[in-house]
Amino acid sequence: MFDIKWIRENSEAFDKALARRGYEASAAKLIALDDARRSHISKLQEAQERRNAASKEIGKAMAAKDAALAQSLKDEVAGIKSFIQEGEAKERELVAALEAALSVIPNLPLDDVPDGDDEAGNVVLRVVGEKPVFSFNHAPKEHFELEGAEAGLDFATAAKLSGSRFVVLKGQLARLERALGQFMIDVHTQEHGYMEVSPPLLVHNTALYGTGQLPKFEEDLFKTSGDHYLIPTAEVPLTNLVAGEIVAEEALPLRVTALTYCFRSEAGSAGRDTRGMLRQHQFSKCELVSVTKPDDSLAELERMLGCAENVLKKLGLHYRVMTLCTGDMGFGARKTYDIEVWLPGQDTYREISSCSVCGDFQARRMNARYRLAGEKQLAHVHTLNGSGIAVGRALIAVLENYQNADGSITVPEVLRPYMNGLEKIG
Repeated sequence: MFDIKWIRENSEAFDKALARRGYEASAAKLIALDDARRSHISKLQEAQERRNAASKEIGKAMAAKDAALAQSLKDEVAGIKSFIQEGEAKERELVAALEAALSVIPNLPLDDVPDGDDEAGNVVLRVVGEKPVFSFNHAPKEHFELEGAEAGLDFATAAKLSGSRFVVLKGQLARLERALGQFMIDVHTQEHGYMEVSPPLLVHNTALYGTGQLPKFEEDLFKTSGDHYLIPTAEVPLTNLVAGEIVAEEALPLRVTALTYCFRSEAGSAGRDTRGMLRQHQFSKCELVSVTKPDDSLAELERMLGCAENVLKKLGLHYRVMTLCTGDMGFGARKTYDIEVWLPGQDTYREISSCSVCGDFQARRMNARYRLAGEKQLAHVHTLNGSGIAVGRALIAVLENYQNADGSITVPEVLRPYMNGLEKIG
């Protein structure tokens, strides 16, 4: 969410930044809405001033025993009162119209974000590790083709229970998924200094508005009853921990993490990744959220990216880091790094983590501020979020990168303590 005063003062820069994201110029439209609001408020203030003045004149007219003038003034005050009542309702409509227009404007990219229309414009920042070399002659298999994983991946039963884009994990694969999640949360809490949180999976629409999923992306969400939605990511409840709050400066940075299920309708992905468990309606993810002072947020982005990368390094997985271009960034992001893990079965890289800095974009929507030490002044915090990492995709990466000639899967050493020492699946 943007401050309309800032847009007025920086309208040209605002429109240029929107153009980089592929959006039409909006400053003039937004300023016109604000002008209408301001003009109406001015008329209301003039009416209120006249009502107050007329009320005083009534007293003088009655003291002078001028009944006709007193009655005329009373009629005028009654008319003004009616105008003000109707005008206050119109003011609320004008404020709502401006807020609605502002709420669908995306965040503005930082200057160093590469320009581009879609993922083809993303830029490789670095490549880490080497692609695995297998001892067998045939091409590496995808996760759902591995004999060692076949018994643990039950798509047919999931379809019977819930429909497409669901999976039932069984036995050793269910345990491996649990091991991955527990491993990630342990790394982030014990090594990276994040505080573990167990948040609700159902949130009000106000929480989703605060982080930017509503109103623009409602079709991507699963709505339940009333105004409750299933979370698409733990970013929503974790970031909203500071919604409406005034945080002490010494409490920043605030770093929290959660291992939760996430729920997405996958609107617009019909026909994409229909085989296997790459794109699911329900999946587990270890989420990272940071709340910082404005001057610290860019350094925090690099730190968060390093925390997510550390998980993949410990798992021994080959990956690359991409700087997303303006056309591929999320709605609330100012800058985003994607980590793409190598999947030998697909012979390609696939996103497994996304780390973004949002500046004060979300903080303004949720009114999250901090008090500068020793001062009365308040300022909006900056927020960041990142996957630390997606558990389901990490499971796929482990299955494909650690596959053996007989279809079995070697368990990475760092996961064996979580698997009761098990070294091989299948």
